[in-house]
Amino acid sequence: MGTRRILHVDLDQFQVSVERRRSPELAGVPVIVGGNGDPTEPRKVVTCASYEARAQGVRAGMPLRAAHRKMPDAVFLPLDTEAYDDASAEVMATLRTFGPVEVWGWDEAYLGVDDLDDEQARALAGEVIATIRERTGLPSSIGISDNKQRAKTATNFAKRQSPDDGPRVVALGADNWGAMMGRRPTRELWSVGPKTAAKLTTLGVETVDQLVATPKDDLIATFGPHQGNWLYVLCRGGGDATITEEPWAAKSHSHSRTFPADLTDRGELHAALDELTAHVLRQVVDEGREAFRVAVTVRTATFYTRTKSRKLAHPTTVLADIGPVVHALLDDFELDRPIRLMGVRLDLTDA
Repeated sequence: MGTRRILHVDLDQFQVSVERRRSPELAGVPVIVGGNGDPTEPRKVVTCASYEARAQGVRAGMPLRAAHRKMPDAVFLPLDTEAYDDASAEVMATLRTFGPVEVWGWDEAYLGVDDLDDEQARALAGEVIATIRERTGLPSSIGISDNKQRAKTATNFAKRQSPDDGPRVVALGADNWGAMMGRRPTRELWSVGPKTAAKLTTLGVETVDQLVATPKDDLIATFGPHQGNWLYVLCRGGGDATITEEPWAAKSHSHSRTFPADLTDRGELHAALDELTAHVLRQVVDEGREAFRVAVTVRTATFYTRTKSRKLAHPTTVLADIGPVVHALLDDFELDRPIRLMGVRLDLTDA
């Protein structure tokens, strides 16, 4: 008989992966996402870096200017929240076909599944990864456990595996928790930040094993009853096994296309815009929703990317009302460089 399993699903270098999905030629190229995509712009930071960039020391939260000094030849792209919203929604919809899902952001979620043994849980995780890849084109890793905190920790191990060795899946439970986590720094425990780790160091506690050996009363005396008790549970692999589902509906639908050859002719661009708009509108109609705002994104041959949007006169699914606004947005762009990619987004009324 199997038991309750929690699968923590983490999308790999999410923003970079979404950009590579719509611009496949970026595969293997150092990509840095952040700000408006201008690495000389002050007070802007990296939000996602490809593994090629990370290998050179580029990290999320680093100023874009510092990243540019490290990798001046990398491709710098602007943050495209609408595209990431849509890609995330695709993944979460896919996950919901397997069971109840608790979403924790664009790139991670918990999936709860009952009555699985270890072998079945691993097989299911491999199926989930393959299905996400097949339906969305995005890579992912999965950690398996009996609670959310330990499952997320398992994912950190899974992400260190090479995708060439098969699905990146790691199971972490009571039987292997001590062997895998005992000698690791307390900082690797879920929710233990730098301040908590530094405070533990003052107690002579550097590793998870040392934290396990620390009396509960000492932890409560230092951290208070709430955090002290939580640390006592956490270092032993305990956590929360509840999956909290929330009603979900897409806030928008979008569709983009990377052209086989860069376009310069406005007639061809407007014709492509008609196809993109019709494609997105079919999704909206199929859901019984209406669009209240439209947006058009263009990306030039130099990867300069901009989006313009406009609210419609009233919510609608009538192409004759939406089309002219979409085309007017395209005409607002100064199209002085060849266009490699174009996209249309329709923001939706509540379901």
